[in-house]
Amino acid sequence: MTSRQRIEAALRHQEPDRTPIFEYVLLSPVADKLLGRPYSVDESHWPSVLDALGWEGAVRQTAVDRLDLACLLGHDMMYVWPNPKPGQRDVGLHMPPADPSLDPVEKVARRNEQTEASLSPPDEHGLLVYTILTEEMRKRDVDLPILAPAYVHGIWTDVDLMQTMLLAPEVAHRHFELATQKALLTIESYVALGIDQIGVGGDFAGKRPMISPQTYREFIVPEVRACSRRIHQAGLWAVNASDGDLWSVIDDFLLGCQVDGYLEIDRFAGMDIGKLKERFGDRITFYGDLDCGNVLSFATPDEIRKDVIRCLDAGMGRGGHILCASNAITASVPLGNYLAVVEAYREAFGLGKLKPPS
Repeated sequence: MTSRQRIEAALRHQEPDRTPIFEYVLLSPVADKLLGRPYSVDESHWPSVLDALGWEGAVRQTAVDRLDLACLLGHDMMYVWPNPKPGQRDVGLHMPPADPSLDPVEKVARRNEQTEASLSPPDEHGLLVYTILTEEMRKRDVDLPILAPAYVHGIWTDVDLMQTMLLAPEVAHRHFELATQKALLTIESYVALGIDQIGVGGDFAGKRPMISPQTYREFIVPEVRACSRRIHQAGLWAVNASDGDLWSVIDDFLLGCQVDGYLEIDRFAGMDIGKLKERFGDRITFYGDLDCGNVLSFATPDEIRKDVIRCLDAGMGRGGHILCASNAITASVPLGNYLAVVEAYREAFGLGKLKPPS
C-alpha cells in the first residue's frame, strides 16, 4: 500500500497492510538532531531562517524540512499548521491584551464584538506552506495526506468564558457561534487547497472536563458538529482533539460531534485505546496513544519499545488506528527514546532499520 492508501484504509475501518504512523508535533531538539540542521518549523529557529532566506524562502524551507523529516521517519501523513505571515518574527503563543474589567461577561462580550468585526477568510500568505508542500511532494513523487488545524472551540485557561457560560449563556453562545464562523472560513480555505483531514474542537479537559457534560453538550457539541458536517460535505475527514479525561463526555465528543477521528488521546489522564476501540472501533479512527509527557520523556528505550507494541496490539483490528504520540515531542523527550519508538514500529512490521542521524 502507499501511504495515502494506508491512511484511507485506517479511516475507512479497513485493514491496512500495516498500522500507519506519523507524528502530530515533532519539535527541536529532536527534529534538529534527526535532520542534522536547525528545524525551521520550530519557533526558536524561525527568526534566523527568516533573516537568512527572506520570508518566502523561509516558508519554503519549513515545507522542505517537514517533508524531509516525514520521509526520513517513514511517516504516512503530516500535521501542518499555517506558516508565519510576512514580517512576523515572533511565532510563539500570544496572550490577548489584559482587559481591566472585573466582569467576565463584559470581557467576553467585547471579545465577541472584536471577533465579529474582524471575521474574514484566512490571510492567503499564511497558507503558502500548503501550496509549497504539494509542489515539493509532486517533485519527489511522494503523496502524504495532510492534517490541518481549525481548533477554535477549546476553553483551556479561558476562565472568563467558562464563567460567562453560567452567568450569561447567550453571550457564551455567541462566542461559540463566532468561533464556528471563523472555523468554517478556515475550512473553506483548506477545501480549496486540497487538504485531506481537518482538526476541529479544542482542549477542554485535564484530569476531568473543565465544564459539566451538560454544558459541553449545550455549548460546544453543536458547533463542532457544524464544522464536521461541512468537512464531510467536501469529502474530507474531521478529527476532534483534546487532551484530558474525556470518558464522561466521550459519546458527545465522538458521535455527537460527528467526527471521524480522535487525536491527543491522553493515556496519562485515563484514556485507553483498547477500551476506545471496543466501544467505537467500527466508527472512529484513533490517533495515538503513546504518552509523550511521561513514558516517552522518562521511560527507558526498552520500556518504550514494549509500550509501542502494547499500543499497536491494542489498536489492531478493523483499521481505525494511526500510531503517534499523545501530543508534542518536545525537549523533554530524549532522541534515543524517540528513536526507540521508530525502531520498535519498524521491527514490528518487518521494515528495514532507520538510518541513524549523523
